[in-house]
Amino acid sequence: MTKHIIVGTAGHIDHGKTALVRALTGIDTDRLEEEKRRGITIDLGFAHLPISNGMQLSFVDVPGHEKFIKNMLAGVGGIDLLMLVVAADEAIMPQTREHFDICRLLEVRQGLVVLSKIDLVDSELVELVQLELEEYLVGSFLEGAPICSVSSKTGQGIDALRKTLCELAGETDPKNSFHHFRLPIDRVFVMKGFGTVVTGTLVSGTLSVDSEVELLPTAERVRIRGLEVHGQEVSQAFAGQRTAVNLSNITAERLARGMVLTAAEKFDSTRSIDCSLDLLESSKPLKYGARIHFHSGTMELEGRVYFLDRRKVLEPGERTYVQLRFKDALPVWRGDRFIIRQFSPVITIGGGVVLDNQAPKHRVGKNWMKRLEALDYGNADHVLEVLTKGSFYGISAPEIIARTAWLDEQLHALALKLEKSGHIIRIHNQPEHFIHNDEFHTATDKIVSFLTAFHDDNRLHPGVTKEELRASQFVDAPSFFLDALLARLVQNKKILIEGEIVRLTDHKVVFKEDEKAAEQEIISVFKQAGLTVPALPELLEQLTLDRSRARRVVENLLREGILIKVTTDLIFDAQTLGELRKKLVQQKLQSDQLTVPEFKILAGVSRKYAIPLLEHFDRIKVTRRVGNDRVIL
Repeated sequence: MTKHIIVGTAGHIDHGKTALVRALTGIDTDRLEEEKRRGITIDLGFAHLPISNGMQLSFVDVPGHEKFIKNMLAGVGGIDLLMLVVAADEAIMPQTREHFDICRLLEVRQGLVVLSKIDLVDSELVELVQLELEEYLVGSFLEGAPICSVSSKTGQGIDALRKTLCELAGETDPKNSFHHFRLPIDRVFVMKGFGTVVTGTLVSGTLSVDSEVELLPTAERVRIRGLEVHGQEVSQAFAGQRTAVNLSNITAERLARGMVLTAAEKFDSTRSIDCSLDLLESSKPLKYGARIHFHSGTMELEGRVYFLDRRKVLEPGERTYVQLRFKDALPVWRGDRFIIRQFSPVITIGGGVVLDNQAPKHRVGKNWMKRLEALDYGNADHVLEVLTKGSFYGISAPEIIARTAWLDEQLHALALKLEKSGHIIRIHNQPEHFIHNDEFHTATDKIVSFLTAFHDDNRLHPGVTKEELRASQFVDAPSFFLDALLARLVQNKKILIEGEIVRLTDHKVVFKEDEKAAEQEIISVFKQAGLTVPALPELLEQLTLDRSRARRVVENLLREGILIKVTTDLIFDAQTLGELRKKLVQQKLQSDQLTVPEFKILAGVSRKYAIPLLEHFDRIKVTRRVGNDRVIL
């Protein structure tokens, strides 16, 4: 497979970046009429250079003028190699510094310096500028990097530069074509006969014709109609390639630079991210809640910055953890680098890395530093542990992938490892759902505490229903969450589940003496009454026990099945109803048809009791109503 490396230019306006790319590739990256008229680069330009040893270099030419820094930021985010261009007749200039600051903040790791326009100065000045550059680059990723002196006009040094680029590209790791696909959009246009086309650098994964993909942040599904790489139609595009994508079923008006094409149903947009942030030494102090311009990939968005270590001001040169909040949704991934620029005047002031792309709003007073440090410096095991520990109800595999961009098999291996070590627990399989061991025990302790308090306040209740427990303690939890907790508590012999009733293992309904007497009295009344029972309110009035406790005694008898409720106020002795059911079975031997008058005679009751009793037998499928009559089943 061909190795694809993205080379990005950086440098001050009119230092010869575009001429340099043209000299290297033969391609003029200035495509706009205004760019050609004014002789300056305004927007991003692109070129490519095939290399015989199985590599291809793609060039992103960025504008150097300070007014077009946001365009520069849209192009520099996906580069693998930096080509810092400095004109020999001007040396280091303001945009040289700002561009280089941006590349350092984005953690570009490879590159070289090109000393351009050497045809305009003598050799002595070239040497002086080279010394100045070497001093300027000390401590940076370009310290000790090659410095190539060239003239795009005469061609001097171009071949040597091309050779140096090839050597550096050979040492540079390519982008991952086996990861989730992602393409930040940097251009949108309509091509006659084809329709809507977007372009961008495929920063990870593989993209195929006819595949369905998702557009973020709008979450629209679109289909890939066609693909081009450097003007050639292809069926697949791979990470590191400059790619033009012909989309079907969407108009250009609904697309814009900054949107992202990505794998369908894998990722979500966000309005809040936790990050590490480095403030440049050249910046002014940054205040808590300050408005900023946020740049990542090809997007630009306004947001606000909130420090998570309780400070009110971040001083120049300092680093801290922050939460960035946005009015509009944006698609970012954990590990993405970003740049922030001062709201006004608009200058670059810092940058950092996304640690959590679905950050919750943090409660005041809680120390989040350990969590953020684990997300910042921890390995994948620590990250998974942090994500499960930060979710009281656990977290699903799809949500973990959306927050980490891990592959399914990577998550599966990590989860098995942490399950074996006892750090996390799998509580559901489809989809997989995990919870940290500490959170799981907190939740089970919550159930035990709730049941203990319930039993103390409700001695005559055997327990609570699962639904009551869910509604009072875990209303927002997934349906399977409570089941997993209860299963563990049963396994540990902490609770018993009888039907839908949940109780502590050692809980028993214990009556006081007057309650025991009332229980026997109630049982006796219903047995003696047969099928002509008194209404429940009448019975409760006759008892010496106070009404509320008497009702709880009745409820306990209903739960134990000694009594059976037919309507709100009509309750019968269970044995008496059982005998009536036997009569119905005997009646069926003569005829399975039964009228209401016949039932009244069979049961020896008036219509007041007959209708509720028949409806009861309908509910338990002893009889079935047909018109006004019944069929005995």
